[in-house]
Amino acid sequence: QLVESGGGLVQAGDSLRLSCAASGGTFSKVTMGWFRQAPGKEREFVAAISFGGATTRYADSVEGRFTVSRDNAKNTVYLQMDSLKPEDTAVYYCAAYGVRWVMGGPLKSEYDYWGQGTQVTVSS
Repeated sequence: QLVESGGGLVQAGDSLRLSCAASGGTFSKVTMGWFRQAPGKEREFVAAISFGGATTRYADSVEGRFTVSRDNAKNTVYLQMDSLKPEDTAVYYCAAYGVRWVMGGPLKSEYDYWGQGTQVTVSS
């Protein structure tokens, strides 16, 4: 089970940190990803972090503004979002990659478990 938290309403230029708490014994063995879905749009990849945390990957639209991290001792993955823009407004989801011990990519079909999402709204 994955449970996101930390969303909210902020102004452009502000920061937010999302958290995703995982239950179960495989958290430290799999890549964790963040995705987002804006109204009327497809769910899109935001960021991913490898099982050990050494490797990260970002969508071009958030590179340099967002930072993904994880704490395997706490079974939690984070998404630090800085310099937020109105176009970052979306429901943000965390997801667990379906294959252990490899770095996952941006394809949402390769992620097996999803949280319920947390709303992020950025006003201009």
